[in-house]
Amino acid sequence: MSTAIPEPKIFACKQSEALAQDIAKAFGIPLGSVITAHYSDGEFQPSFEESVRGSRVFLIGSTFPNSDHLMELLLMIDAAKRASARHITAVLPYFGWARQDRKDKPRVPIAAKLVAKMLETAGATRIITMDLHADQIQGFFEKPVDHLFASTIFLPYLRSLNLDNLTIASPDMGGSKRAYAYSKFLESDVVICYKQREKANVISLMELIGDVKGKNVVLVDDMVDTAGTLTTAADLMMERGALSVRAVCTHPLLSGNAYERIEKSQLLELIVSDSIPTKPSKKIRVISCAKLFADVMLSVNANKSISGKFLM
Repeated sequence: MSTAIPEPKIFACKQSEALAQDIAKAFGIPLGSVITAHYSDGEFQPSFEESVRGSRVFLIGSTFPNSDHLMELLLMIDAAKRASARHITAVLPYFGWARQDRKDKPRVPIAAKLVAKMLETAGATRIITMDLHADQIQGFFEKPVDHLFASTIFLPYLRSLNLDNLTIASPDMGGSKRAYAYSKFLESDVVICYKQREKANVISLMELIGDVKGKNVVLVDDMVDTAGTLTTAADLMMERGALSVRAVCTHPLLSGNAYERIEKSQLLELIVSDSIPTKPSKKIRVISCAKLFADVMLSVNANKSISGKFLM
């Protein structure tokens, strides 16, 4: 049996082209050529402009709404399968629809499970993603999943700030595990915000569990959407005597009036990855995840362990 490592090739979905260029550069190969034909009714057809036969194909695309981004990735997976790619790795820096990971009321879908099945049905043989909204989403797949942690890129930056009286905060109860992991690595205190939602993206109540007086606070979360939770938490903490409030959020969805909220809030800085493209803002610092993904992709292609890529 041949043990030759298949030739790697990297292709990008339109929404992740900038990140994919950086990943391909760090990986050490040029980004593959894809053209997309568009029909007047909105239908589109991606096409690989080079052979992928026998190759290990990495397809890079975050699946944040709208649904065209997910559809594009599915079509590219199908095209690679029909072009006889040997391995097809779907690289989703941001795995969209992940907030729908369970039935929280009757007669609703479990969208994260559906997306997992669609990726596998299309032909993905491996998934690489980062900071899933819920860890158990890995169990929705029957194929191998490499779940990367953005803490690998954020923790060195936080440590470089040399903040005195550092306290890590979770903006809700669900993120307490992540906050405790950060606090353990940075040897800091932890506080937690308790919130109740009136409906999606609307907070009816927020309370703080813990003391932030005289502290430099860093809020930690997996994503920021409308920024309502983060800005409310930051304002509450400053009212309670915090010296400063920063936020670390892996995936900058930043929908609605999120940018305006962040600019007007008492957040000193919002630190995000480039898993999703952002608009320029004086309060937003982007730390690239390209090298992290490139290193893991190199290890996957060489059939090597990736456990050394995790700080925590």
